[in-house]
Parts: sequence; structure tokens; C-alpha cells
Amino acid sequence: MIHWNEIDTVLLDMDGTLLDLHFDNYFWLEHLPEKYAAHHGMEKPEALAKLSKQMAAKVGQLEWYCLDYWSELTGLPIADLKHDVSHKIQFRPHVPDFLEALRAAGKRSVIVTNAHRDSVDLKMRHTGLNAMVDRIISSHDYGFAKEDQRFWHSLSQDEGFEKSRAVLIDDSLAVLESAKQYGIGHLMCIHEPDSQKPKRMITDFHSIDLFCDVMPVAKDN
Repeated sequence: MIHWNEIDTVLLDMDGTLLDLHFDNYFWLEHLPEKYAAHHGMEKPEALAKLSKQMAAKVGQLEWYCLDYWSELTGLPIADLKHDVSHKIQFRPHVPDFLEALRAAGKRSVIVTNAHRDSVDLKMRHTGLNAMVDRIISSHDYGFAKEDQRFWHSLSQDEGFEKSRAVLIDDSLAVLESAKQYGIGHLMCIHEPDSQKPKRMITDFHSIDLFCDVMPVAKDN
């Protein structure tokens, strides 16, 4: 499914691709509404409805992913609250083995995530992902979300990779569309980003269930 002889650079999303999206969905849809309701003296369903409306207005924009923005808007310490449920941070299946195989095959592995740096740091402490890849880039480093073409221009200038010899693996269809528009040569979607939700049907991009299905072969010494 992935022609590794045509690829030098592997661009990897983090949440929903390398890590189970259940942590993030649980935090934003369960834990935060509960805390918001208690803080503002309302019922949890009302809090969820209010937060969902505010989030819908920022989908695909950098603010949607910015913990500082949501801390200011909600009056709550979002980064600190994420620690409350950090036990839910988990790898998706076979991720460490896949990253080890990329290194053995001589591929450059770069995490490209929309996650805020505070969230990235929390997940690194719980997973050690930073030691398994060559680099981690947050869209906040550039000031543009991955849905924005300016992110890919900034990434290309920063990393200097050849677009035709790069693959992006991501769970977001909007991000994959943006990468396609920019000209990233190989694109792959994740069927099941959240282990607690049903598998999605993906028709617009090649997709995978498990990383063990696309392991590269180690290069000859």
C-alpha cells in the first residue's frame, strides 16, 4: 500500500494517527464540559452545547487547537486540566514498532501536528515519542494550521524535503486535502483514530487500519 522505495520523508500526524484520539475526544467532550459547568454554575449538557458552538466557529483555524485561546475563553487552565486524564494517553497499535522500522529503513520521520506545544509536551512525557522520531513540528511554530496552505509552504522551506518523495499519514480528511493541494506525493488516512468509536469508511484517500500492514523493510548496510 505504501511504495517505500519512492519515499524519503514520512510526515506523521500525532493525535488519531500515532496516538489514540480517545484521550482528546474524552477531554473536550466529557472532562472539559464537566469542569466548565462546575466553574460557571450550569448543567453539563448546557456547558457542552455552549463549548461545541464556540469550537464549531473555529474548526480548521489555529485557535481551534490553541490551549491558550481556550483557557482565556473558558476561564479554565486547559493545559493543567489535561493532566487530570493523562492516563488515557495511549499509542495506537504497533506505533513504536512502525517508528523503529522507519528508522531502520533510513526514512526521515517528522511529526507534524496541530496540537499546541503544551499538549505535545504532555504526550511526550507519557509516551517518549520524541525519542522515536527525527523531529516534532507543531503548526503553532509556524502560525498556521495544517488546513492552511501556508503551513505546508513553511514546512517545506524548513525541512527542505522533496514533495514527490514524501508521505503524509493523518486521520483528518481536511488536512489530507490541504496536503494534496500543496502537492505532497503520497497520502494515507487512518480508518480508526479513536479506539472507542466505530471504524470510518474512507473513500477519498488510501487508508490503513494498522501500521503493521505498512511496515518498511530495513535498508541493507
